[in-house]
Amino acid sequence: MKSNTHILRDPVCGKKINPNKAYAKVKYGKETYYLCCPICQVEFEKNPQKFINNLRK
Repeated sequence: MKSNTHILRDPVCGKKINPNKAYAKVKYGKETYYLCCPICQVEFEKNPQKFINNLRK
């Protein structure tokens, strides 16, 4: 049976991530970002705009 869960990318490391299995989720602005590990969470929280801009490239 196929799941309807979208696979997203961790904005810090670029790893493909299932939002239901993410280590952390961080709300920034109107969006929620999913992170794979505590290191990515800390880096994202230091400078979220830097990583959001990287997602758009």
